Order: sequence, then C-alpha cells, then structure tokens
Amino acid sequence: MSDATIFALASAAGRAGIAVIRLSGGRSKSALERLGCSLPPPRKAVRAKFIDPTTSDLLDEGLLIWFPAPHSFTGEDVAELHVHGGRAVVESMLDALSSCPGLRPAEPGEFTRRAFANDKMDLTQAEALADLVDAETRVQQKQALRQMGGALREIYDDWRHRLIQALAHLEAVIDFPDEDLPPHVADKVWGQVGDLERAIADHIDDGKSGERIRQGLRVAILGPPNAGKSSLLNHLARREAAIVSAVPGTTRDVIEVHMDLGGYAVTLADTAGLRDAGDTIESEGIRRAHARAAEADLKIVIFDGARYPALDALSAAMIDGDTLPVINKADLLLIAGESISEKFPGGLHFMSVKTGAGLEEFVARLEKMIAGKADTGAAAPLTRARHRRGLEECAEALSRARTATLPELAAEDLRLAARALGRLTGRVDVEEILDVVFRDFCIGK
Repeated sequence: MSDATIFALASAAGRAGIAVIRLSGGRSKSALERLGCSLPPPRKAVRAKFIDPTTSDLLDEGLLIWFPAPHSFTGEDVAELHVHGGRAVVESMLDALSSCPGLRPAEPGEFTRRAFANDKMDLTQAEALADLVDAETRVQQKQALRQMGGALREIYDDWRHRLIQALAHLEAVIDFPDEDLPPHVADKVWGQVGDLERAIADHIDDGKSGERIRQGLRVAILGPPNAGKSSLLNHLARREAAIVSAVPGTTRDVIEVHMDLGGYAVTLADTAGLRDAGDTIESEGIRRAHARAAEADLKIVIFDGARYPALDALSAAMIDGDTLPVINKADLLLIAGESISEKFPGGLHFMSVKTGAGLEEFVARLEKMIAGKADTGAAAPLTRARHRRGLEECAEALSRARTATLPELAAEDLRLAARALGRLTGRVDVEEILDVVFRDFCIGK
C-alpha cells in the first residue's frame, strides 16, 4: 500500500448544492493546515474557510469533518471537506490539494482498497459496497446491505474454520500414527467434509438468484406480429420506447428497456413478430427473437385476441414453465374464452393494452413471477461469478480429498479447499484478484 495521501471528489460530479471531497492518509492533517484549517474535534462537523495555499485567496466556506486513524472508513486519518457544488469551487479545491506535498488524486476504488488492507472490511463487503453504490432498486439495495453487514463473510469464515479443523485432525493421524489418538478421528474428519460438501452444494444451487437480483432479470416479450408486444413494452416503460404500427414486421430488432418492476431490476426486451420471414432483415430479427427467448429468465408470450381461440403455433411453441401467456385485445374477443386456458401452465391471462382492462392484474402476476425467480429466500445468496468459481473450486478439492488414495494427498486437497474459501473473503493469497475486485469502483470510493 502506498504511503501517499490520496484525495478525490466523493460525491457525484456536476453542479450540485454540496460536494464532498475526501482525503485519506498520513498527510491529511498537514494538508488541512495548508488550506488554513484548524484540526476540529473528531467526527464533528465544524464550519471552516478553505484558503488557496499558493495565493492565500478564499476558495470556499463549508464544513470540515475529521476522522483520526484507526477509527475511519479506511483505517487511516481521513478528512471530509463539504463545499459548495459548483464546478469552479470543486476544481479550485482539487487544484489546491494537488499542490500539497505528498498528496495525489485517488485511483478508482482506492479508498475501499485501503479499508480492506487495514482490515476494515473483507472482499465480500467491499464488493457489496460497490453493489450498494450501483443499486437502482429496493431489492438490490437490501441485498447489498445484507452482504455489507457480513452475511456472506460469516458463512465462508465458518466453513473455512470447520475445514481447517478437519485438516488439523487429518494431519494428526498422518503425523502421529503411533500415538494414542481418540478413536474414530478419521471418521469424524470425513463426516465434517461431507457436511461441508452438502452445505456448499446447496449454496451454489440457488438458481443464481443473487446474481439475478444484482444484474437484473431478463424478460422477453414474444408473439406473432400485431399482437401488441410493442404497445405492452411502451405501457410498462411509461414512454414511447418502441414504434407501434399495424404494419406487420415493424419491429425488426430487439428493443430493450431497463426498469424497476416490484422492486426488482428488469431488462424488458421487445422482439420481432414470430412468423415466416418476408425478407433477410426480418429473418435476422426473428432469429434474434429466438436467441433472446433462449437467454431470458422469463418470457411473456402475447397472442392476438381477435383471432382467439386460434393461437399462433410458432408463439405457442415458446411457452414453458417460465412463461406468462397473454391474450391481448380482449376487447375484440369474438367468443368469451377460458375454454383452452387449462392447456397452459398457470392459465392464460386476458387483457387489453388499449383499454387497460386486465393490465393491473397482469403486472401483479408478472411481478410475482419475477420475485419467485429472483428471490429464493436465502439469507445470503451468491452475488458474483467470482464467488461461484471459488466455491466450485473448493467443492472439487473436497471431492478429490474423499477419493484420494493416500491421506497425504487428501490433506493437500483439504488445504486447497481452505485456500479457495479464504480467497473469497481475502484471508489468503489475494493479490492476484485485488485489481479485479476494485477496478470497477467509482473515484472517491
């Protein structure tokens, strides 16, 4: 870790009422003195005048908060300067700090990386902080806060502790074969290993719910031309995101809209109408519709109510257990119809985007399906592919240990399994992954 004192704008860039500039490092105190500030009492906001150290001109008047080490976010001396958020004020403050000896601008994620290096948080908590900054929905916020509170760390630390205990017992059997060890020590070791394997397998087999919450669910709108796909997209997006026309084949490419549905982040995709394509461009659009359906977490398949009870065969073939089948244009139904609903999982939903009939119930049903897909009820689900890879590596090592032909080989596999768990929280051998963890942080974090 560098000895340099770092600084950065910790609030969003651009014109604002207040901007927050953060410093961290051993020269924070001397930098404040160069700005003409007296050191305030710890963790108390005091009014301060900030002076240009080169010209002695007044730069701004605001608030100063001092967090002495080790009781700060980074574990170092930290200062926060709350100034007016105009561009000229912020730029002049940053220029003044740049002129102070031993100070430099922070790199992305450097504040959080220093907090990790000073044992203020583990890697899962650092990743959760990044997720909290990026959270766009209430559910994403709640998941990030649980992880920041140490929910994942506690699970992984407990598993690692149990694994190290099992390894110690196995090594005792290896190193002291002639000693009077308690009976059934080896049996106890493999019982512990089996329990860990099952716990890790259950944790991995979560349907990627945590990753879906963090990244957002993918929902594809499918159906024949002129069934109302684009109209539904515009209704859910509350804007004219897609062109609506009676001309078949108007939508030829996938149109995506990111939105919040029931507190979950969702990417909703309007696709080309499913039919025998009329030209090469439409054919490519239909190919992309099929590809998007294959990638989607959920599908909405819309049929034209004016043709009910006849249903488009190409669209009906897309229906499975992750589909909400819809009869749109219910106002144009030629017959009253629930007669074929029982053929579809969950039944058909009848509605009209044009009149609004059944739309509220449709949204409620869709939100319920999204919640069921994303939230499995796990207190601390996996949130990143890095966690999943580490746990899979641990599980593979445990499996090898159980089938090893020599106890020395089994012990080495248990060590590898413990190391894989340790890398998840940063307990061991983490230098090679630090850049990956912190590179996506914003400046000032």
